[in-house]
Amino acid sequence: MSDRLVIFNPAAGRGRARRRWPQVAAALAAAGIDFDLAETHAPLEAVHLAEGAPGRYGAVIAVGGDGTVHEVVNGLMRVPAAKRPALGVVPLGSGDDYAKMLPPISPGAPRPNWRAALGAIALGRTRAHDVGVLRDGEGGERWFANGMDVGFGAHVARNIAQVPRWLTGLGAYLAAIAQTMVRYPMLELRLQFDHGAPFAHRSTIAAVMNGRCFGGSFWACPEARADDGLLDVLLADVVSRAQILRLVPKLMRGTHVTEPVLRMLRARRLVIESDQPLVIEADGELPPMRSRRLEIEVVPRALRVMG
Repeated sequence: MSDRLVIFNPAAGRGRARRRWPQVAAALAAAGIDFDLAETHAPLEAVHLAEGAPGRYGAVIAVGGDGTVHEVVNGLMRVPAAKRPALGVVPLGSGDDYAKMLPPISPGAPRPNWRAALGAIALGRTRAHDVGVLRDGEGGERWFANGMDVGFGAHVARNIAQVPRWLTGLGAYLAAIAQTMVRYPMLELRLQFDHGAPFAHRSTIAAVMNGRCFGGSFWACPEARADDGLLDVLLADVVSRAQILRLVPKLMRGTHVTEPVLRMLRARRLVIESDQPLVIEADGELPPMRSRRLEIEVVPRALRVMG
């Protein structure tokens, strides 16, 4: 039995992972990476596979996109820290935002390369990464590797399911943005950062990031680091459709941080409250949580990550 478990999601990247898998399998063998393979066929299957890895595997390698990483991380975080396997990522998704931290890249850099990721995994070196945890007011809990948000981004994530499957990557996300702009939320929020005083904020989006980028090309928090023990927060005022159109290119370049309608903040823990249930997105996924109160905090150095 191998010491490494590969969890492969063939549906990742709207089929990109399935098409690339023969090449990836050959490259794994060529790199001398011995592994056991588990292919997923249903939502949350990767959670249970990763949770069952301790005692049999010292590392779990997620082959897929951010949704695959999200599920694997949620499985690994159910394991006590002393027994938790290392995480490896072979990026074959639509956005691959988590892989942009392995190592960290900046706006304008080429998208993460799966062959380079395999090379880093073969070296076996690990670095400690923070993980975020999201708790609702009804006992629900979900971990996130890259980031989460409420508001505009969450509605885009919900609408992307309606985008034709022949559209992939940035094209699919831009189509979902266009659909969301027809009707998008204006949130009446109450927020508390760490032990500061709560404050009210009328917002279009509140994004809480461990990484730098979401949606494949939108550098929400370009200065974020996955190992600093802090969450970076993008908080937007209520903005018009014209303002959104003006901001989108800046978000894609990471040059939006001085915009007066945006706030860039950091915290170890924050609370978001709303009188209305919130649609929530985490790592591009839509967890079954529609809560009026969210508690979000960072768990420093929670994962050993290969790469």
